[in-house]
Amino acid sequence: MGWVTRRQLTNLLGALSLVAALAGIAFGLPAFDRALPAERPVPSDRPYVIGGGVTVVPPPGARIDVTETRPTQDAGTVLFRIGPVRYLITVRRFDGDLGAAAIRLRQRITGTSGYQVTGTELTVATGTGLAGLQGGYTAPGRGGRYAVFVADGRTIEVTVSGADLDLGRILPAIDASTKTLRYDPEAAQ
Repeated sequence: MGWVTRRQLTNLLGALSLVAALAGIAFGLPAFDRALPAERPVPSDRPYVIGGGVTVVPPPGARIDVTETRPTQDAGTVLFRIGPVRYLITVRRFDGDLGAAAIRLRQRITGTSGYQVTGTELTVATGTGLAGLQGGYTAPGRGGRYAVFVADGRTIEVTVSGADLDLGRILPAIDASTKTLRYDPEAAQ
């Protein structure tokens, strides 16, 4: 066997450095990502921007789940967690009326295996005058409530789910939060 030249040694060290850097990216970044909490506290004393010109004041003690939250200029989704209860608000483009929006949301809920809509649907309104419809649903081991509002070509869908005991305790705070939903057409542009 021959000797290793200086140039070959330099190439070998460069290749090993590249492999080490790629291994650091491939294994280090996912480990770092898993180390960061998915939930972050969110202030309950000011409106949170969901997207599409819609804001809401979160309930006290709410934490935002950054893995499920996607605000954009035209639409958006935010997932708040209050203990074991999920409070999801989604804003989407929509070309129908309130009745059609409620049918679409109910179909999405019942499209999940084991989920069913229960009881009667009631009218509801936010503190800013958005009119909506509200109802309940059940799932294996969980209860839930939904509400839907229509504003200027957008639906605002609210779904809440949790174990019955947790849900019953937290629903008043979520109802108060839902009443703070606000649509600002200026912010949607």
